[in-house]
Amino acid sequence: MTDIPSQSPSPVDEADEVSAAALQAVLDEQDPDTLTFEQMEALYASTLDPIKDGEIINGKVVRVESDYFLVDVGYKSEGFVSRREFPDRGRSIGPGDTVEVYVEAREDEDGRIVLSKEKANRIKVWDEIIRAYDNEETVSGRVVARIKGGLTVDIGLKSFLPGSQVDLRPVRNLDQFIGQSFDLKIIKLNRKRGNIVLSRRVLLEAERSEMKRETLANLEEGLQRVGVVKNITDYGAFIDLGGIDGLLHITDLSWGRVSHPSELLSIGDTVKVTVLKFDKERERVSLGHKQITPDPWEGVEIKYPETGRVRGRIVSITDYGAFVELEPGVEGLVHISEMSWTRRNRHPSKIVTIGDIVEAVVLSLDKEARRISLGMKQVESNPWTEVEEKYPVGSRVSGQIRNLTEFGAFVALEESIDGLIHISDISWTQRYKHPSEVLKKGDEVEAVVLSVDVGKERLSLGVKQLTKDPWADIKMRYGVGDDVEAEVTKITNFGIFAAPEEELEGLVHISEIRTEKVNKPEDVVRVGDIYKMRVIKIEAEQRKLGLSIRAYVEATGEDALLRRGPEPAPPASDEIKEKEKDKAADGAQAASDEVKGKEKDEAANGAESAGAAVAEAAPGQAEDKEAESSDA
Repeated sequence: MTDIPSQSPSPVDEADEVSAAALQAVLDEQDPDTLTFEQMEALYASTLDPIKDGEIINGKVVRVESDYFLVDVGYKSEGFVSRREFPDRGRSIGPGDTVEVYVEAREDEDGRIVLSKEKANRIKVWDEIIRAYDNEETVSGRVVARIKGGLTVDIGLKSFLPGSQVDLRPVRNLDQFIGQSFDLKIIKLNRKRGNIVLSRRVLLEAERSEMKRETLANLEEGLQRVGVVKNITDYGAFIDLGGIDGLLHITDLSWGRVSHPSELLSIGDTVKVTVLKFDKERERVSLGHKQITPDPWEGVEIKYPETGRVRGRIVSITDYGAFVELEPGVEGLVHISEMSWTRRNRHPSKIVTIGDIVEAVVLSLDKEARRISLGMKQVESNPWTEVEEKYPVGSRVSGQIRNLTEFGAFVALEESIDGLIHISDISWTQRYKHPSEVLKKGDEVEAVVLSVDVGKERLSLGVKQLTKDPWADIKMRYGVGDDVEAEVTKITNFGIFAAPEEELEGLVHISEIRTEKVNKPEDVVRVGDIYKMRVIKIEAEQRKLGLSIRAYVEATGEDALLRRGPEPAPPASDEIKEKEKDKAADGAQAASDEVKGKEKDEAANGAESAGAAVAEAAPGQAEDKEAESSDA
């Protein structure tokens, strides 16, 4: 605080002329020699204007110093007022100027009047604020800071604007208002505590209510209006039409694909809309923006005729296909079955990515349903049209095993042509639970073409057909009662299987092993043993050959065993082998499941506009082959 200068006598020319004239008039009427000092002082004081503590009065600047002004308010002494209490330190104020000041005290300890410009301003502002509050008038204020719960606003005095009173809706970022000026209304005031609470929302609501009344009176369906984006949600945007909000749904934003309204709109944007629906009673308005422009589906059958080639951009990928944007608002679906002539792709994302520009052929068009089915593979020639010529039935082919399934193995003959070796076509005599018992992924195999179905894109192969069917002329080679040498290949609980030649097995029932009763074949026979046996039954149609060791021994009286097979492995070792076999089967099963998923048509029912999916090749072939091998 600036120090007040020490008391010093005022110059004669600074005395008030009016006060001097009044004093002279009193002295002319009364002999001054008869007056005491107290009477003289009282007489002088009576000539001055009455001044009270706490008043706001006008004073004249009589002297200007670097840190203060000397102000004469018509009292017996002048008062000092710091320049810091004036805007811009009172640079524009000079001697003789009138200023408004507040009397803090008529006399301090030095007998000088104490004045304040700042308090005068504050009291005057308070008076104006109270008057505005009583008359429900608006005040102008400037936001100066953000505080807890709201904003600090300068309306001449620091006031509080709660966050809930800033706008019609809650505002998350109050910092954006700092430095802005608004018209406000005082909603609460306490001069004693120095509290002033303001509201901008009250004025906005009144203004909006008036705008709403005018808007409702003029609003009607089909009318085009210009509005301001008020709020954005996942399903659309709310547009302020002037006192009333309308919903612009995401489906009515654009004829093209829109994932979120924020892709096209931002809060505060001005947008032209059409009134689609207007419920005056419920005050609900549905708006459209795309309706301002022509419907792109008009004349689509001319622009995109069936069998015609088109070019577009991938805008969406699903499990069952990909959507191609031909122009904003017009999209076609390429079903996964129409993407490539090969069926090795489990998901469309393996072929295309969003944003890719692709060429396709229009397969079908439904203008009413707004659906276009496209095909990408039709742009290229179908490799299956030449399959019959390249791979005629009966010809020998070779290829690499691409995948294994429960029902067979797929062999890649070329880039987009696979053939199926059904499990029943692997061997004439052996029955396998899974192809992985004899085939492995990546193996090169030779096979015979059994059938070709170009329409269903199926090619059946067989490995066993590389050799002659041993059952075809079995009755010419063997007869009932013939003696043969056969090697034990398998032991079961009901007997043993023995092979008199390669690719031919016969069954020695448990009752035909020895003349005495046998409880467990493995107790008397080993895999690898070679015995002399007698043919006791031939059923070529059912592919059954019955053999007997007992019949041979009874007929010849000779020992039937020609050569003993290797000693069987210990039980513990058998368990380990069995576990290893189970692991191998589990791995094969996993591979089978993977291939199944790849080979099946995916989500054909989900693609409403893609047409019927192409039938799956592998299961169909598997079913056909199951029927063929059921009697084997």
